[in-house]
Amino acid sequence: MTTPLELRDVTKVYGSGDTAVTALAHATLSVAAEEMVALVGPSGSGKTTLLSIAGGLLHATSGEVRVGGRDISAATPRQLTALRRDTVGFVFQAVNLVPFLTARENLLLVDELRGRRSKASRQRADQLLGELGLAHRTGNLPGQLSGGERQRVAIGRALMNEPRLVLFDEPTSALDTQLGEQVMELIKAEVKGRSIAAVIITHDERMTHYADRTVHIVDGVLNAT
Repeated sequence: MTTPLELRDVTKVYGSGDTAVTALAHATLSVAAEEMVALVGPSGSGKTTLLSIAGGLLHATSGEVRVGGRDISAATPRQLTALRRDTVGFVFQAVNLVPFLTARENLLLVDELRGRRSKASRQRADQLLGELGLAHRTGNLPGQLSGGERQRVAIGRALMNEPRLVLFDEPTSALDTQLGEQVMELIKAEVKGRSIAAVIITHDERMTHYADRTVHIVDGVLNAT
């Protein structure tokens, strides 16, 4: 089976000359299908840069990035847009829900962009929202939801396209322990049940035990544990 994510000797440098800043230094990481990797490190350590490169939001300065076996290191913007639409799911701290669409419509938008809106799409959206504890909120706009509820909608949206790879930036940061554990259980069930891979940035030590593996990053350098 093709490995969902492979980073090989990946470096990201911002600026040049005396002002150059290395955000990621010779990072090598492989994430298999049905594997959850927790990425842990202090603020400014390069966690979000790594996720952005893995998901095709940023180009690496050097090295090789493969998603689903495909080298995206030199992919065009159009190719990267298609990759994010069809292959990768994102949940960042800024959830970026469409403010004039309901929770359900925010999930359905994923399949609309792929030209696949159907009865099955509606059923999947409702199933995900129910599993995330939002069955009673499907018709609410983002402005009518709490921060934690908006984050859960964003998680559901990331899972809508049944991606090969899902990238999470602090998915439980706005949730209490009980709800955070429920969300992590849902993520784990999706990862294990659908043969996808997940990289999860977290500062929440309560949640790292859900991961199959923990990788620490400090000053752009990865150290697996």
